[in-house]
Amino acid sequence: MKSKLESLLDKNKLPRHIVIIMDGNGRWARRKGLDRISGHREGMKSVRSAVKSARELNIKAITLYAFSAQNWSRPKDEVDALMELLKQYLLKEGNTLIERGIRLNAIGRLWELPHDVHRVLVETTEKTVDCNEMTLTLALSYGGREEIVDAIKKIISTENISPQNLNVDMFNKFLYTADLAEPDLLIRTSGEMRLSNFLLWQLAYTEIYVTKTLWPDFRKRHLIMAILNYQNRERRFGLTSDQVKKRKVQ
Repeated sequence: MKSKLESLLDKNKLPRHIVIIMDGNGRWARRKGLDRISGHREGMKSVRSAVKSARELNIKAITLYAFSAQNWSRPKDEVDALMELLKQYLLKEGNTLIERGIRLNAIGRLWELPHDVHRVLVETTEKTVDCNEMTLTLALSYGGREEIVDAIKKIISTENISPQNLNVDMFNKFLYTADLAEPDLLIRTSGEMRLSNFLLWQLAYTEIYVTKTLWPDFRKRHLIMAILNYQNRERRFGLTSDQVKKRKVQ
C-alpha cells in the first residue's frame, strides 16, 4: 500500500540513476554512546532499506559509496569490521537480490579488497548477472581522482588512440562506470556539503540533494523526499530555461 508521500511522486519523472554518499554512521553512534562499528552495523540496515525501496519505486540504478580509497587509512579494527560487514551483506543478500531482479555491480580498485571479500563479491556479481530490473553498484576502494588516473592509464596503454581523437564520449568508456548511465540525483546524508572524492567526472550535471538525516536513520520516506525535491527542479545541462522549454515542445 502506497504512503501519502509516495503517491505524490510523478512516475514519469523518476531519476534513472541515484547515487548516495552514505554519511553519518560515526556521529549516529557517538550520539548514542556507542562505538563507531556499532554505527556501521546499524548503517547496514539503511543499505537494505535503500536498495529495497529503490526497487519498489522502480528506480533503474542505484550506486552506494560504500568504502572510499581513503578509508583504508582508518583504524585497522574499523576497516576490518567494515570488510566483514560487506562480506556478510553479500552472503546474506545474494538470493534476495536475485528474487528482486537486482544485478550487483562494483566499481573501484577492487583488487585492493581482502581476498575473501573479493571472492564473495565476484561470486555474488556472477549470481545476479542475468537480473535486469535494477542495477545496484557498490563503490569499493573507490576514489574519483583515482578513477580518472586509472582511466588515463588505460588510454595510454591502448593502441590507436591519439590526443586528437580523444573526447568526452571516448573518455567515458575508460571509466569504471562505462556501463552505467550518468547519475541524475546525488543524495548525501548527515548534512555535509562536499563530494568526498566521489564520481567527480560523472556528477557534472547531477542534481544534488543534502539531508541532515544521518545514514543509520535513512529510510524509504527520506528517499522519496529526495526524489520529490528532484522532480521539482529544472534540469538545464548548461542551457537556458527558454532553450529547455523549446526542446520539450519539439
